[in-house]
Amino acid sequence: MFAMSLLQFLIPWEPSIVLPMIFIAAGALYLRGACHIQVSRARRIAFWSGFALFYLALQTRVDYYAEHEFFAHRSQHLVLHHLAPLLVMASYPISVLHAGLPLRGRMCVRACRQTAALRAILNALLHPALVSIIFLVSVLIWLVPSIQFLSMIDARLYRFMNGSVAVTGLAYWGILLDHRPAPPARLRAGLRVLSPLFTMTPQILAGAYITFTQRDLYPIFDLCGRAFGLPAQVDQSIGGLILWIPASLVEAIGSLIALRRWMRLSQRGRL
Repeated sequence: MFAMSLLQFLIPWEPSIVLPMIFIAAGALYLRGACHIQVSRARRIAFWSGFALFYLALQTRVDYYAEHEFFAHRSQHLVLHHLAPLLVMASYPISVLHAGLPLRGRMCVRACRQTAALRAILNALLHPALVSIIFLVSVLIWLVPSIQFLSMIDARLYRFMNGSVAVTGLAYWGILLDHRPAPPARLRAGLRVLSPLFTMTPQILAGAYITFTQRDLYPIFDLCGRAFGLPAQVDQSIGGLILWIPASLVEAIGSLIALRRWMRLSQRGRL
């Protein structure tokens, strides 16, 4: 009975061709790269934990509950935007994934890095201020009731929503948890520690508002049918608390990791 229930839980709610291909490619590259360069056990655990959380949030029954309960939806986005990207990028996987590429692939990446136009585009897209703003916007914009309504009834917009929070999460935590001095890191070590204060505060305010408001902001979940039959106000309050407290806690943990890496750089005289 348990095995059958587990199997049903792991079957994708909305099967996709693209997502499994991304997971397989990323997993294969990491395994291959870990065979070519030394990767500590802690880094491996962090990467595969984040990898598994991404899969659970996107390719299992979790996605069904996220469409039928607001608190499950906020839990899914907590994983996609905060927890899973933090774990993956805390393992600084770029070097491992690069090592997993075949020789021709590594040569292609090197050639692209030497292209002035591409470097300019990446510098613009990955500017710390822009990434931080987009990271914050990608949380708040999907909380606007009218936009939330549209994202839940349009399958393409729903997939874009989940993809956008995952990608912006990876970009933000990749900059914040960079273990190198600046440059080549894009943000100074001290600012990496302080950055979560900027992104955390609006989320706390939004979470508090959703938690304590007395009106139903997201009636779409009644239209979709609630998976657990929770009253709308209770479901909404739990979802607001998830945005308010656990999300802030994850960002605080990220700030502490950045602080630890700042102290290491300082001890080594690399600031």
